[in-house]
Amino acid sequence: MRGLSPRFYGRDPRLVAPELLNKLLVAGDRAGRIVEVEAYAGSQDPASHAYRGRTPRNATMFGPPGRLYVYFSYGVHWCANAVCGEEGEAGAVLLRALAPVQGLEQMRAARPAARRDRDLCSGPGKLCQALGISRQHDGADLVSGEGGVRITDDGTDAPPVPGQGVRIGVSVGAEAPWRWWVAGDPNVSRRPGSLPGS
Repeated sequence: MRGLSPRFYGRDPRLVAPELLNKLLVAGDRAGRIVEVEAYAGSQDPASHAYRGRTPRNATMFGPPGRLYVYFSYGVHWCANAVCGEEGEAGAVLLRALAPVQGLEQMRAARPAARRDRDLCSGPGKLCQALGISRQHDGADLVSGEGGVRITDDGTDAPPVPGQGVRIGVSVGAEAPWRWWVAGDPNVSRRPGSLPGS
């Protein structure tokens, strides 16, 4: 397996997002295949954490592409994002769902409420819980793995025609069709707002 290059991440998140599908998110001994993502376009996107500028919470988004941005959502769970675009642009791709690949026993122990393996990583908070990703991983280098989390390519191509639809759980910018998923994968979180034919 090989890591993705900084150049891969140094593009518009709306280009990077569908190409992240079927890559592997690895944290320690646990790994899952990325099957659902959402793009956030920084200062151009009212749904982005970076829309109003840099804060201590979102500082990682403004750093080099290929870093992991981790934030606490609704005071309930962590969410993980791949930072994209040129440094200072603050684009990101939210990792929404994974198909569990490695370390399933550890994932099950971390997610005792999951009744089936398909429920282990079927949402952004669930996948962070299953892989043990938290604020301590904010800023991790997804290219080198420094910081404990990386994204790798095992040769499985992104789907040529992924599912596509609007983002989930945003109150502004909700009309943007910037969510992509591996069509038919049982680990995808949910499919409302899909485009015709998706």
